[in-house]
Amino acid sequence: MPDKKPESAKPSRQTDYSLRQQMATMGRAFMASPLRNTIFWLSGGMLVMILANAGGQLILNRWYRPFYDAIERRDVPDFFHQLVIFCLIAGGLLVLNIFQTWLSQMLKVRLREGLTLDLVGEWLKGRRAFRLANAGAIGVNPDQRMHEDSGHLTDLSTSLAIGLVQSTVLLLSFVGVLWSLSSGFTFHVSGHSFQIPGYMVWAAILYAASASWLSWLVGRPLIGLNGERYAREADLRYSLVRVNEHVDAVTLAGGQVDEQRRLERDLGSLIGVLRRLVTANIRLDWVTDAYGWVTIVAPIIIAAPVYFAGDMTFGGLMMAVGAFNQVHSSLRWFVANINTITDWRATLLRIAAFRFALTRTDELHAVEEQIDFQRTAEDGIVLKDVEIASPSGCTRLKERNVTIAPGRKVLVTGDPGTGKTLFFRAMAGLWPWGSGHIGMPENEAITFVPRTPYFPPGTLRQAMTYPLGENSFEDDELAEALKRAGLERLAASLDRSSRWERELSDEEQHALAFARLDLHRPAWVIIDEAMDMLEGDARKRAAAVLTKRLKDATILYIGRAGLADKLFSRTLHLEKDAAGRSLKPMHVPSPPEKEKPPAEAGQDAN
Repeated sequence: MPDKKPESAKPSRQTDYSLRQQMATMGRAFMASPLRNTIFWLSGGMLVMILANAGGQLILNRWYRPFYDAIERRDVPDFFHQLVIFCLIAGGLLVLNIFQTWLSQMLKVRLREGLTLDLVGEWLKGRRAFRLANAGAIGVNPDQRMHEDSGHLTDLSTSLAIGLVQSTVLLLSFVGVLWSLSSGFTFHVSGHSFQIPGYMVWAAILYAASASWLSWLVGRPLIGLNGERYAREADLRYSLVRVNEHVDAVTLAGGQVDEQRRLERDLGSLIGVLRRLVTANIRLDWVTDAYGWVTIVAPIIIAAPVYFAGDMTFGGLMMAVGAFNQVHSSLRWFVANINTITDWRATLLRIAAFRFALTRTDELHAVEEQIDFQRTAEDGIVLKDVEIASPSGCTRLKERNVTIAPGRKVLVTGDPGTGKTLFFRAMAGLWPWGSGHIGMPENEAITFVPRTPYFPPGTLRQAMTYPLGENSFEDDELAEALKRAGLERLAASLDRSSRWERELSDEEQHALAFARLDLHRPAWVIIDEAMDMLEGDARKRAAAVLTKRLKDATILYIGRAGLADKLFSRTLHLEKDAAGRSLKPMHVPSPPEKEKPPAEAGQDAN
């Protein structure tokens, strides 16, 4: 597992990447999603359920007057009649609520699917994943953003959107009811009588507005704190995964205490943020809970002067209280959801900034001078004045003008630290910075074999046939390739699933990589030091793959001189110029985390 740096421990200043820009970014992603129509249909069904629910709530509110009037008159038959009506109304609302809940859950699932597919697609487009990893803090822990943050964002967005629409519909439905109920309210003060049209509507608006303003004032710091919390959660998660992935080396080195100290430090950073979140939430709870308690009696107090003056029946009072509560509940939606809104805002910032960074990497990586990398009509590989820029200096090929004809086997070597892996990345098009020309034959598939082999999770058959598909080869072909690699003991395990990078030794993993090369038999191969990791018979078997099974292939092997010189007809040389032109990688803005300096971003492993 490649090492990653944790996200910055300090929140940065806010950038000009505004909420409008974030919403526009996510809106464009949604409109391009293949699940767009499905989400529209689910949203339409949800709107129908909300409207039907609002109608049911209006019917329920009208029921209050005859029910409470029957209680006031002590009319038992009418009392039971109203209870029957209530059961019918409640049954209908129950059915509507169940359907609405189902639709909301399906909407969350589909939004989660669409957002994750979009982020994964953008991340794995072209060379973006590699480039983003070298683009500063925004490229750290992309798994956290695509997995946990995307799921959290869709849950919050769905809940908030449904709640807002429902509150708006109920407000429009009940504000007229409350206005008509309070339009005849007459106040008697010191022998004078006067009326305030829509008295309870204005009271509900003022009451909810004061609560909303105060809640936003107290709860606004939660946006930054939630963003920092998710960054610290990602740091701790990565640290735990890193220790687990390297537990053998940690145990052998006796580094448990040191790793525990690192984990405690990451946990301490998270706990510090959580403590500040607790304090901020408690401040907000003082406001929201206080308004919640007052709301229990507020509508009765507001309507009490009219009721005690004898201008309203008890049933009318309860109907007015119910309408007031519906209007106030709709108006105080912001107050009730301020905590969720700040959480949503912080999560949206992380997701939108991540997606923005994915699309910006292509632009930013075009700023520095780049190697002229082309697919050409020439038969071979052409290298002209190749120089590769990196943060540690310049790596260049001594031979200024090279043509590697089809079928030739060429060794590229250099002293330790000259940048052999960097040259391999440049040949693969992963590292574009530098100058000169690299020409690859068009219409030819080129296989790149990295120094550290990769095996996808799954069966051994899938690991060997990757990326062509498990049905690309017959069992006997797979068994023969394993035998030639000295791994015949694995022939009976073709359909067994395992984490092969954990089960096999380093030498066996490299042998399996050569068995895969043997099986695929590509015509063009570029290898990064893979044979240097083998010793004795294992190296001889790997060499046999190159000289016998791939005898007609064009092979460019990047590695140490002296290990396999006799396999190659030509040797090229790399040299390092530390004083040469160096690279200052462009960094994508990464709100709310502070960007890190470019150290280590592109240092080669040599």
